[in-house]
Order: sequence, then C-alpha cells, then structure tokens
Amino acid sequence: MTETTETTAGISQNDDVAAVIAAKADRARKAARVLAQADRDWKDRAITAIAETLDANRPAIIAGNGRDLERGRENGTSEALLDRLRLDDQRVDGLISSLEDLRGLPDPVGEVMRGETLPNGLRLRQIHVPIGVVGAIYEARPNVTVDIAGLALKSGNAVLLRGGSAAEESNKVLIGLIREALESVGLPPDTVQGIDELGRPGATALMGARGKVDLLIPRGGRNLIQAVVNNATVPVIETGEGNVHLFLDASAPDELAVPIIVNAKTHRTSVCNAAETLLIHKDAAAARGVLEGLSEAGVRLHVDERAADLAQGLNTVPATDEDWSTEYLDLDIAVAVVDSLDAALDHIRQYSTGHTEAIVTNDLANSERFIREIDSAAVIVNASTRFTDGGQLGLGAEVGISTQKMHARGPMGLRELTTTKWIVQGDGHIRS
Repeated sequence: MTETTETTAGISQNDDVAAVIAAKADRARKAARVLAQADRDWKDRAITAIAETLDANRPAIIAGNGRDLERGRENGTSEALLDRLRLDDQRVDGLISSLEDLRGLPDPVGEVMRGETLPNGLRLRQIHVPIGVVGAIYEARPNVTVDIAGLALKSGNAVLLRGGSAAEESNKVLIGLIREALESVGLPPDTVQGIDELGRPGATALMGARGKVDLLIPRGGRNLIQAVVNNATVPVIETGEGNVHLFLDASAPDELAVPIIVNAKTHRTSVCNAAETLLIHKDAAAARGVLEGLSEAGVRLHVDERAADLAQGLNTVPATDEDWSTEYLDLDIAVAVVDSLDAALDHIRQYSTGHTEAIVTNDLANSERFIREIDSAAVIVNASTRFTDGGQLGLGAEVGISTQKMHARGPMGLRELTTTKWIVQGDGHIRS
C-alpha cells in the first residue's frame, strides 16, 4: 500500500479547529467542481479503482479494524457495537460487492426530471445536479465510510467524513486507500477527506460550517442524530433511529410468519432495520410458533401481561413502559398482544420513529389498510424489515435511511445525493 495522505494545505497547528474544517471544505469544494464535470466512465473507473485497491489491501484494512476492536473491548464496548464495527474478509467482500453494484447503476447527474416547451417558445428542463460538499457524521460503522465515498463520487459530490473515535484506525486506512485510488485515475483525492483526527471539536465545527458545507447527514444512534439535528447550522437530513414494528395479523400462518419475524429480529441485531417491537393480534394462530422461534434464536422477550401468557416457559422478562420506545440493537424484543389492527396502528403511531413498519398477514384488506395508514419511510408486507436497505433495494448502497419528509425519505442512494436546477433556453425572449 502506498500512502496518500491528507495535507492541511498551509494550516498550522496553532490554527483553531474551525479554520481547519473551513480549509478542508474549501479543498472539497474545488474537488467537487472537477467531479461535477466528470462523465460516468471516469467516475466508474474511479469506483473500480477503489474496489481493486480495497481488495489488494485487505490485510491493512483488517489490521486497522483489529486495533479498533481491541480498543473497544478494553473500553467495555457492547457486543452489538463491536459487531457493527467489525470488518473481516466477508465484510470486505461486501464492501467491494456494493461498489461493483454502484458502478453498474446509471449516473443521475444531468438526468432530466421534466421538460417542456412553453406556449411562448421558452424551452425548459429540470435536471439532477450534485449537491456539492456533503458532510457525514456517524459512529462505529467503517462500512459507511466506503458506502458514502462511493455514492458521493458517483453523484458528483465531495465528502467530509467524521466516523468517530471507535472506528478511527479503520477509517484512516480506508480513507487513505480511497484517496490513493482517486488519484490513480486523475480525480482529486480531496473528493474524500476524513476529520476524525480533530475529535469532537471537529464534529462541532463541521455542524457549524454553514456556507462551506452544503448538507450534513448524521447516521447512528438517537443521541448522535439529535445532537446534530438540534445543533447544526448546516442543513441536515435526519436519518434513522429505528424503533421498527412488526404486526402479526390473525390470518398469518406459521410457515409465513416464523421465518420472517425471526429473520427481522436476528439476521443482524445491531442495525436500524432490525425489528424491535412485535405486536400480536389476540387471535393470531402463529403467535406461539413465532415466540418459540424467537426464543430458540436467543432473543429475550419483553412481554406485556397478555404476551406473557402466550410465552410461558420461554425466555421472557416483564415489559415496562420504556420498552415500547427502545431501540435495543441486541437480542431483545418488546412484545404486546393487541385486540385488532386498529389497536396495532394506534400503538405504532404512538411509538414509531418513522423508519420501517411491517405486517405479516394473509388478509389483503388488512395489508392494504396497513399500507395506507402507516406514515413511515418504509412499509413492508410479508417480508423481513431487513430489506429497508439501499443495497437490497437496488440503490447500490446507502448514505443512510432518511426519516424526514423533505427531499429524501427512506434509503438514500444516488438520486438523493443530488439536487436540481432549471435550464431555461430562449431566443431573445423578454418578459412583458
């Protein structure tokens, strides 16, 4: 591995953190101007170079990640967070596969959203264009470093990445390799810059870099997301705290319900699209089978009084009021029995974070009503909640899952990292 490092371009050690962030943002802006002119072939060659560079430097990536994992264990980091942090050969394969998928997607830049010729002869087009400089603040997710870098590159944006102290060694290696790959195809390495070395003051300065940074995307737990949303002066897209609900309808048979619900909870517990609350219709024939399946998979059931009757002999604890709003990110799930679809909808409306809700049912009318009445970024019928994911939905990867309602909602892929501009062409037209 050859080392392509970031420079501070004239910033001395005595300058404050805000000045360092401003300088990085200025270099990102220059890189974004070059990138905005790059055609799809050039950007795809860069993505290929990144994938090949990661593949060729697996030992360095895994060694850097190992240092993060070792420090995490010494600091008492939970197994759920360590799992989210971990990079092994299989996960590096996943990063490379995501980049290959991304390379195959159409370039959104220049894509025409709509166009027409007005009665007065003016020709109009509204087209997708890059946002410019995008900041991302996330924690203990080195895979996000590669996902965001790849998506930003293909959509014509430069990025400033704050991946957090837990993944600092992993991100340092990954960003260095990405910058090396960009340079190898003639694109500015400052397209991708990290700010982890600036610590929390760097994150604070990034949040305040209005006019330097065009958009900020937080990705992580509730505390991180709310800190960014509440304190940033840069425009923010709020992403996914996931108090994800599953409703087991009375009509769902065991062979449909058990594998879906067990997968939704246990496939990977430390992610925002894992199920956290199970609502069971009082007449659900599959209820006992589902609870047994969860318990056998090692899930602890936080049960209300009625669910406790159904779960006798299984791994249970009494549910508290706090459980209904908890994102466990672990082998725990809150379980309640409800009298009807209406009751399930009311519960979800009260506790949902607007991420993903799912229904398992054989009743078409109930599924259609669930779709109409649930106001979340993703609504799923008879499938695992784990499909709320950019890669799974054909977006190549995702920057995050937006739970807001403006510009972008749900998994954010290439188009969500663009904005639009109007092209108005005339022949000497003047307004009367």
